[in-house]
Amino acid sequence: MAATRILTTHVGSLPRPQEVVDQLFAEDQGTLADRDTYARVMRANVAAVVKKQVEAGVDVVSDGEMSKISYATYIRHRLTGFEIGEMPRAVPRDLDDFPDYKERLAKLGATPRYHRPICCAPISVRTLEPLRADLANLQAAAAAAGATRAFMNAASPGVIAVFQPNRHYATQEAYIGALADAMRPEYEAIVAAGFDLQIDAPDIAMGRHIRFRDVDDAEFLRNAHLQIDALNHALANVDPARVRMHICWGNYDGPHHYDVPLETIMPVVLKARAGTYVFEASNPRHAHEWEVWQATAIPEDKILAPGVIDSVCNFIEHPRLVAQRLLRFADIVGRERVMAASDCGFGTFAGFGAVHPPIAYAKLKAMAEGAAMASDKLWGRA
Repeated sequence: MAATRILTTHVGSLPRPQEVVDQLFAEDQGTLADRDTYARVMRANVAAVVKKQVEAGVDVVSDGEMSKISYATYIRHRLTGFEIGEMPRAVPRDLDDFPDYKERLAKLGATPRYHRPICCAPISVRTLEPLRADLANLQAAAAAAGATRAFMNAASPGVIAVFQPNRHYATQEAYIGALADAMRPEYEAIVAAGFDLQIDAPDIAMGRHIRFRDVDDAEFLRNAHLQIDALNHALANVDPARVRMHICWGNYDGPHHYDVPLETIMPVVLKARAGTYVFEASNPRHAHEWEVWQATAIPEDKILAPGVIDSVCNFIEHPRLVAQRLLRFADIVGRERVMAASDCGFGTFAGFGAVHPPIAYAKLKAMAEGAAMASDKLWGRA
């Protein structure tokens, strides 16, 4: 059936209620007292968060990443080979230029605290039970809320490798290859359950000013291609039309003046086996990069889902601004190949988020209103 409007979605993570945060930190610290209570809390909160998305006008919903303490470290509960250890945390290069501001962020509690996994042994699938629970919870929640389309997030092999140190494998290539093989069952299970798969791949952009901050562009890009090759290997059995890839420069309130330009990484981005790209396009550092998409030969089977609402500020975007942003991308790839999304998640780390939770849903509502305005213009209803 032909499209009649621009659909709305978001990046995935949403604010976790305190009872969810408490359960996640207990699990992460090995002090979880009652697995049945954990399951009940997750099931109830996935149902609630999906209902809120539908009420805000989101078409393609997620489980809000309720069961994940963060977008990448959750894997230590699902894969073998990871142990908790002490390692210096990689700090974004941009914050080093403003040490007083970096200290201020730390004092305000803006730095998330959770156990950091380190690869110390061979990686393989430990258990698929947490994934099965996530899939069942989202299926039940979507049915109850009347959502007809949903997606689920999963970490890319590259983002795991970039942010979880390797002390076992002889080379980075071997480490990423093992991660790709271990993550493949998760990717395939999400799609088999009827959901779109979102690959979270901030390694392709944010990795430049964190993990690869001290190397030149050539070395960074060599690793970026390695990461995408591993991802494509893991997605070999998945229809690209069912895959979304999120590109992110870091979901934090900082200067971002060392963010790698989109044009530098565009060849890597387009190489991915993904049918939809979800990317930052509204914050002050990347709002101009619609020009890069305009200047790029984008394959006709690719859908663009630009961020039209910011995920680190409490301004509620005016729907007319949202519509203007969407119309700009519709001019580039056509109205049928655009979705409305957020720049990044509103709850990247459990218990942390720059946007006040009720405002996050108000922003989603404004996004839906703006998408309706753009749709009316594009389909001649206004």
